[in-house]
Amino acid sequence: MTPAELSRTVLHAVRRAVDRGELSVTVPERAVVAPPGPGGCGDYATSIALQLARAAGEPPQRVAEILRARLLDEQRFDDVVVTGPGFLNLSLRSTAAAGLVEEVLRRGRRYGHVTTGFSGTAVRLRCPADVRAVVVADAVARVLRSQGDYVRVECDGRPAPEWESVLGADVTARGPRLADRSFTVRPVPAPADPLPLGRDAARWALLHPAAHDRPRIPGDHLVQRESNPLFRVRYAHARTRALLRNAADLGFHPEPGPVSEAEALLAALGDHPRVLAATATQYTPDRLARHLIAVADAAMPLLPAVLPLGEEKPSAAHRARLALAEAAGTVLAGGLSLLGIDAPDHL
Repeated sequence: MTPAELSRTVLHAVRRAVDRGELSVTVPERAVVAPPGPGGCGDYATSIALQLARAAGEPPQRVAEILRARLLDEQRFDDVVVTGPGFLNLSLRSTAAAGLVEEVLRRGRRYGHVTTGFSGTAVRLRCPADVRAVVVADAVARVLRSQGDYVRVECDGRPAPEWESVLGADVTARGPRLADRSFTVRPVPAPADPLPLGRDAARWALLHPAAHDRPRIPGDHLVQRESNPLFRVRYAHARTRALLRNAADLGFHPEPGPVSEAEALLAALGDHPRVLAATATQYTPDRLARHLIAVADAAMPLLPAVLPLGEEKPSAAHRARLALAEAAGTVLAGGLSLLGIDAPDHL
């Protein structure tokens, strides 16, 4: 977490205390955070309580204790300690970040999948014999199975053979005959034939928009630039794989640990299981597609700092960044797989 992010977090704690009626002050525009001085502890310290005490009509230590409780609610700190006349000392939560990365690397592409086998819920998906409906039903079935559900897909008539071969959709009836719940997949049809885009780009074009939105065919799904979300997702994954190869050439390997200035990426990785569960519950593969874009966009700022520069030797920080980059690539590859899209190691 950067000092600027810390400042915003401290101000958010002040705002919450004001909203709860615990403090009666005007929320300042800025909270100064810096390494702790003599007698301090933790990673950073702030004098915000001393700054607000007069306006609040409370002793600085009382203001500090109020803000301490609100800061601990943020779940970004291992501890918050009040020292001296009212300084707040912040210890960043690093073990949780390392534990998250370890879990992703341990689970691999199945991170976010249920681990207790089938839940016993039988789901019957129905769809018309329309190319977009078939692809959406196929993606929904993949995500449902990742969450432990039995799935049977029924289509109103078999799709044309080229749909299955090019788009990789599987509408063969599978699972139990009876269903605990049923759902009909009926998205807005595509305005044109997506097959000329090829399998991966066609599936993305059909799955990325919400069901009530009309897909853009052909759109920019084959353009290799930042304006193309599919390219950003696959490029971020390919970059993480290249970094692993480059690091191996330099003689070091990923090792989970604390990583500064990666709060957005860690939050996105931690949110992945919840996104998969929501996608399965609400039958919305577009939600998963948007989440993968968020992971890719959060990962890109980290990647240039993974490898040592010049004569710099690989450090614990480099190994931790490499582990985080590998975790991001793993989530991207696993999410694309659930959408039925390949994640190539080279672009």
